[in-house]
Amino acid sequence: MKIKAAILAFIALPAIIAVADAVSVRMHNRSNGVIVSSGEKREYLLHVPRSYDASKRVPLVISLHGAGGWPVIQMELSGWNRVADREGFIVVYPAGVAGVGPRIWHTGNGISAARDVRFISDLIDKIERDYNIDRQRIYVNGLSNGGGMSFVLSCTMSDRIAAVGLVSSAQMLSWTWCTDRRAVPMIAFHGTADPMAPYNGGDSWLASVPFLSLPKFVASWARRNGCAPDAVVSKPAADVTRREYTRCNDDASVVFYTLHDGGHVWPGGAALPVWFVGRDSGTVDATQEMWTFFRAHPRL
Repeated sequence: MKIKAAILAFIALPAIIAVADAVSVRMHNRSNGVIVSSGEKREYLLHVPRSYDASKRVPLVISLHGAGGWPVIQMELSGWNRVADREGFIVVYPAGVAGVGPRIWHTGNGISAARDVRFISDLIDKIERDYNIDRQRIYVNGLSNGGGMSFVLSCTMSDRIAAVGLVSSAQMLSWTWCTDRRAVPMIAFHGTADPMAPYNGGDSWLASVPFLSLPKFVASWARRNGCAPDAVVSKPAADVTRREYTRCNDDASVVFYTLHDGGHVWPGGAALPVWFVGRDSGTVDATQEMWTFFRAHPRL
């Protein structure tokens, strides 16, 4: 139950309370790896399935926590280990750096943002040295602030990242920021009743600047990938709409799951109090859908 309480704290409480809660559950803030990147010690939590065979190349999935979180929370919330064990890939949960406030991923320009990008690059280098990684199948995904960082990585490391996934993503950077025009496949999930990262954009107590509209953001990504303008629309569940942009450059499709009345959740992930983060109907398993998408999109 402490894990669930910690997840709730990092998603929904003000920064100072989240920090206090992090101290109270320090035993859960564990990692099993440390590297030095840009002169700083950076932590990560690595999961290698028992089926791993060093003679065979395997995919690597990088999953980024939200603001105020840490690796074990992202692991518990997303359930990536379960899929990794079944499908035979390696998954790693990097940790953001905590300064005067909670751990966050720095997006945009500046030294801190560059150091976060460098950390992910150095982490990939480290895992590639230690394990037989398929370099055409390295994927990044993230929750909230981690989703924003996934966008940054798609713009700064498209030569290494095959595809990305965004969940309840906190998007504040406009497309004019992104100068890398390589077509990067993307899959996103967002609830229309998200109380923290509004579906249609606008102000939120989580940030001092407005969030971008997710439907418009996804459509911009599709244009970046040279996709046909009209998405293929389907209804995988009564409360879910799926839009897929096809006929893209390098087959880099873009998929957007809209969860009607859905909250700031990881769809199909660890259950959280509806009164605080909003509803998760459980009709979509974001982790499984992401893996199916990733598996179909190696880097060309």
